[in-house]
Amino acid sequence: MNNNIFGCIFTCQTIAIACGYVLDLIIGDPHWLYHPVRLIGKLISWLEGILLKEEYSQAKKYKRGIVLAVLIPLITGIVTAGILAVCYYINIVLGCVVETIMCYQILAVKSLKTESMKVYYALKNEGVPQARQAVSMIVGRDTSQLDEHGITRAAVETVAENTSDGVVAPLFYMMFFGAVGGFVYKAVNTMDSMIGYKNDKYLHFGRFAAKMDDVVNLIPARAGGCLMVAAAGIAQLAEKCMGRNKDLSHYSMGNAWKIFLRDRMKHSSPNSAQTESACAGALKVSLSGDNYYFGRLVHKPQIGDSIRELEIEDIKRSNILLYITAFIVIIIVLIIRSAVMCYFC
Repeated sequence: MNNNIFGCIFTCQTIAIACGYVLDLIIGDPHWLYHPVRLIGKLISWLEGILLKEEYSQAKKYKRGIVLAVLIPLITGIVTAGILAVCYYINIVLGCVVETIMCYQILAVKSLKTESMKVYYALKNEGVPQARQAVSMIVGRDTSQLDEHGITRAAVETVAENTSDGVVAPLFYMMFFGAVGGFVYKAVNTMDSMIGYKNDKYLHFGRFAAKMDDVVNLIPARAGGCLMVAAAGIAQLAEKCMGRNKDLSHYSMGNAWKIFLRDRMKHSSPNSAQTESACAGALKVSLSGDNYYFGRLVHKPQIGDSIRELEIEDIKRSNILLYITAFIVIIIVLIIRSAVMCYFC
């Protein structure tokens, strides 16, 4: 009986992941729909207000940062699991529907495309000032002085980096733990984006949260880089089927693999350059480099080779790589979960 219940829930989880993925492709993340990650953000801010005081010593800030970093994913996991347990207990179909909605809200394929394409259309139709405003919504760097090349580079880098954070990693953890795993991952990722800065305020308080984010992204980021190389191969093959000469193709699987192996550790974070290097190689352009953050110049190494100049159309091409990579990931997840169902259920 217990095996039957487990099998039913596992099957419902698999259906929820697949349906959540499809819903994300169709609906995306409309601004009018309240996102649960905002609740996680509010919880982080509330606990930060309690735990962090300016007068605390560095050691005390670090210890209290550990408390926050443990509590946030723990609370997120317990609440998510509790809601699903109640729903599945009431009715297994209700549980499946609620988990589908949760899985949909964890993923960010369409929202990444939508927000980056706002930058693309602003550059094409409205001009640099409007494009700066559009790109400022998706990057943390200072955008007030960016030219067309800088804006394009920021948009492509955002799509490339967030292919891992917004798609590959959530699906990786949902593959093992369903929506609970996805939301716990999102909690860790949100902590890093809010308190993982190396500034005076968060250097010690947010250090453990930043390291936790590095750990949970270790495997997904590398898998994402490899899968984006494969996505480049698919895109290159598609162009070949459409009659485009190999030398004129906008994608290169071989160069993606070369740059991925060479440049994937060219970042202060062990994970951030994994998919970015694959994307740079796939598009045969250079990414990264120096940027201003909060008025301070931050020197970063170049990723990729400038085989050709980065152009506005590369925003579209990075989204094609995003969608192909996401499709490969969901297929792998569903195959693995289906194999587990066949073996155990």
